[in-house]
Amino acid sequence: MDANKRLRYDKISEELTKLVGGRENIQGVAHCATRLRIVLKDNDLADLKAIEDVDLAKGVFVAGDQVQIIFGAGLVNDVYAVFAENNNMKNMSLSDLKTEANKKMNPLQRIIKALSDVFVDIMPGILAAALLTGLSGVLGNMGFVRDNDTLYGINTLINIASGAIFGFLPLAVSYSACKRFGGRPILGIVMGCIMLSNSLADAYAAAQGSVEVTTLHIFGLGVELVGFQGGIIVALLMGFVTAKLDQFFEKKVPEVIRLLVSPLLTTLVGALLLFTVIGPVGRGLSSGITNALVWMTQNLGVFGYGVFSGLQQLVVITGLHHIFGAIEAQLLADTGRNFLNPLMSVAIIAQGGAVLGYLFLHKKNTKIRELCIPSFVSVLFGITEPALFGINLRYRFPIIGGCIGGALGGVVVYLTNLAAVGFGTTVVPGIALADPAGNGYVNYIIAHGVAIAGGFIMTLVLGRFMDKPQQGTAAPGNANTKDGSGNRKEEGNEAAREIPEEEKFYGYAKGELVAMEDVKDETFANKVLGDGTAIIPSEGKVFAPADGTILSVFDTKHAVCFQSSYGTELLIHIGVDTVNLKGKYFTAHVKDGDVVKKGQLMVEFDKEEIEKAGYDTVIPMIFTDLAPGRTLEKAAPCGTTGDEEIVTVLTGEKNG
Repeated sequence: MDANKRLRYDKISEELTKLVGGRENIQGVAHCATRLRIVLKDNDLADLKAIEDVDLAKGVFVAGDQVQIIFGAGLVNDVYAVFAENNNMKNMSLSDLKTEANKKMNPLQRIIKALSDVFVDIMPGILAAALLTGLSGVLGNMGFVRDNDTLYGINTLINIASGAIFGFLPLAVSYSACKRFGGRPILGIVMGCIMLSNSLADAYAAAQGSVEVTTLHIFGLGVELVGFQGGIIVALLMGFVTAKLDQFFEKKVPEVIRLLVSPLLTTLVGALLLFTVIGPVGRGLSSGITNALVWMTQNLGVFGYGVFSGLQQLVVITGLHHIFGAIEAQLLADTGRNFLNPLMSVAIIAQGGAVLGYLFLHKKNTKIRELCIPSFVSVLFGITEPALFGINLRYRFPIIGGCIGGALGGVVVYLTNLAAVGFGTTVVPGIALADPAGNGYVNYIIAHGVAIAGGFIMTLVLGRFMDKPQQGTAAPGNANTKDGSGNRKEEGNEAAREIPEEEKFYGYAKGELVAMEDVKDETFANKVLGDGTAIIPSEGKVFAPADGTILSVFDTKHAVCFQSSYGTELLIHIGVDTVNLKGKYFTAHVKDGDVVKKGQLMVEFDKEEIEKAGYDTVIPMIFTDLAPGRTLEKAAPCGTTGDEEIVTVLTGEKNG
């Protein structure tokens, strides 16, 4: 690191330390690909607004009880190194940092976090079941499917598959909960099998009185031999109890007989507690939750729906929303319909409408476009954190517009009696879960249309009174001015340098040029790290796309952070998820700080071996820190690349 950069990063470090409440307020620091992550003793001492204006910082928010400051790929490594050194912080991993953050949680937050972890682990299965249920419902309503033996048979198998997954959901929950709380996962599976044993009367049949229930008498207590089909709350409790029993007996049983006796005692005591204590308590909790929700729909009506969908995204900010998965599962098991799913879905899309409203207000601001477009794409798939923390909360009035839009969508959900037949997915993929009764699919689209339009329009209205002008200026110490020749000059801690109105970047690998949107990775395709282009390589070599400097070569050698001679920063990433190879099959021919010429070999990689290992070798080139007012003009994604130009960076004036 040269002296000028070191001075600049020292200044950033000094300013950040002051703004987060001083060195004594810092508990830990780490970084990921683009963000500096800091755990503080007291987040209230941090001046988040002032941190946004720190040199080179692109944004800041609090998530997972960490203050996360966005610097960008490559740059964050250098900022972290100086910040950690200046504050005498140990070299922490991200997992260490999360553990440090978890220590700050109160008991309620820890419970919610634990519930979240349980359902995250089994979410792929839940999503599969939910989408299969929706697909089966759609096909089952089509006459030509019912009339065709093959199609009818396929749909029947789909229905069996989805029903089986949901039918054994208590087993999956028990397994995941036992694993989460430190027990051996197989014992969670064993307890789940006991809950769903064929020796017990089916819970649904017992509730209808269509089967005879055997009652045992243990210690004077009447124990009914009824299964726990749909017992999600019971499964959560049993997973926790099984884990604690396993830990207890593993410590107390002598090692010589531990292998046989410890699991025996865990299963025996766990089964006794299941039928005598945990089962009745869990059923009582489940019944109470379901009855409370049903009461809300029957007594609060449209007001209850509107308030829930209007405020649901505020719950997301607190992290308490993770508990809804257990509630939805229990609601489905008890009533067969899930009215919470469409309410949460319209709340989500309304925040997307607010993002679009804010984008419309600042459509000429390049930085705002780069924030808003990827955030909105995430919303379409039910992920609102980028929209909430990156835009709506940051600028305040969009979150209000989004909440109003969500409330309007909730009103439509109530008026159309819209519900879902599953849970686990929302917005665009969530339409597959809509209950088709009463034109459910049409009503789903109408409710979401009202919500997104409401969020968009209310954000525009509120913006007239509450919006503050967003200047398209560079970060402090990096201001842009114009000289007499019409070229831009960048002034900062380094010597001023002229920036031309257009800057060209050339083929950095031989192969087929493709659009960034076609890269088979959500982060690249949604342009989370920035816009750019990509090449499907025909050989294993990566060259410098222009004259410039190597900012950073990743330890795994699969990615290079590059800065052109005019200061434009970009990231060249070889392959998708190739970080997992830990440097195998990669050879770097440059190192941090090297000055390179256009066409100079930077990295070689064994394309065939990487593909044999199961990795996509596409090479995205991402412009991670494009100055405001500068845009990209990309070559058409066709044919093969050579030494011709593939990307031109234009100033706002040149681009019209």
